[in-house]
Amino acid sequence: MIERYTHPEMGHIWTLENEFRTMLQVEILACEAMNKLGIVPDDALKDIQTKADFRIERIKEIEAVTNHDIIAFLTNVAEYVGDASKYIHKGLTSSDVKDTALGVMMKQSADLLLSHLEKFHTVLKR
Repeated sequence: MIERYTHPEMGHIWTLENEFRTMLQVEILACEAMNKLGIVPDDALKDIQTKADFRIERIKEIEAVTNHDIIAFLTNVAEYVGDASKYIHKGLTSSDVKDTALGVMMKQSADLLLSHLEKFHTVLKR
């Protein structure tokens, strides 16, 4: 996106930080669902929920070696989570996570556009 032409809120939605944050949320939600199915133990889920994090700089370092953004992301998250990270991404593909995160980001964008359209509509009615 060209920053000077991008609304700050919309620009934030499409940052790498928000993309990885949303992917992390997808991974955690998947772990929560697998916990309900008895696949992820309670103590591992607690570690995942409380420790999961990442640093974009570190992901880029790892990706330079792996040539794979999701592997780099998961490797960095594992550095924060520790042993419980073996449950993160279990049974998922890269597309499962990335496509779901992009879908969430598209919804965030649509919600923002709709909000602005509603304000514009109010102005036009006046």
